[in-house]
Amino acid sequence: MSVVTEWAQAFMSPSPVALVIAVLLVLSIPLFLHSFVFRASGLTTLPSILLIGPSGSGKTSLLTLFERGKSAAQTHTSQSPISAECHLPIGTSASSDKYRSINDPTALAHKKFLLLDTPGHGKLRHHALSTLTNPQNLKGLIFVVDAASLSAGDEGLRQTADYLHDVLLLLQKRMESKNKAVKALKEIPILIAANKMDLFTALPAALVKSSLEAEITKVRTSRSKGLLDSGIGMEEDGDRDEWLGEMGSTEFKFKQMEEFDVAVEVSGGNIVGE
Repeated sequence: MSVVTEWAQAFMSPSPVALVIAVLLVLSIPLFLHSFVFRASGLTTLPSILLIGPSGSGKTSLLTLFERGKSAAQTHTSQSPISAECHLPIGTSASSDKYRSINDPTALAHKKFLLLDTPGHGKLRHHALSTLTNPQNLKGLIFVVDAASLSAGDEGLRQTADYLHDVLLLLQKRMESKNKAVKALKEIPILIAANKMDLFTALPAALVKSSLEAEITKVRTSRSKGLLDSGIGMEEDGDRDEWLGEMGSTEFKFKQMEEFDVAVEVSGGNIVGE
């Protein structure tokens, strides 16, 4: 104890050694926090938007438009996920800034976000689904569809509705997920971007919405029938887990997803052209 007391007295007494140690501590602690703690945490705070949809719908062109300000003249089918750091135009307010004053200087700064493009081929869609099960600051989804290939009876409509059904069902299940990161996702907005509206055969946004709802109803009914044929009854939990939207409803509507904090909006436009 005497040795400890002597060291404590030497450290607390006004001496050049104690002064040097105090100065080093004062300077090193902020540098350590800035270099390791704050910088490391800043890398994970950039909000991300997931870009998904069937192959050929225009996802990569939309990514290029966000990143470079103009769409690519020609793109190829993506084989792996592609991410790009993008920003909103100056003057565009993010939803998190809705309570800020219009004179706030931060309104003049670019709002950065990470846009993640995923392959749309049927064999590569696990990239998008795995991102939903392991989200990294996910703020929303853009589901790009080809509005010119969604006519009734078209194979493109069936494939698009089947993919969208899987995405919505996965988000619906997140409330019962044991993954804390997935369960913490709240109010996930989904924008169904009906692309290629400049083509003569493209459906208007309202018709894209109703066509997808009707086709998802068929997908839901077909999969439910498959469960019944396999011996799983309607009263069993396994069937409820695979039922999208309101249980027992005859028709699926995107509005039913609001019960699961999933807001779906359909908007039309075109990436290429004016």
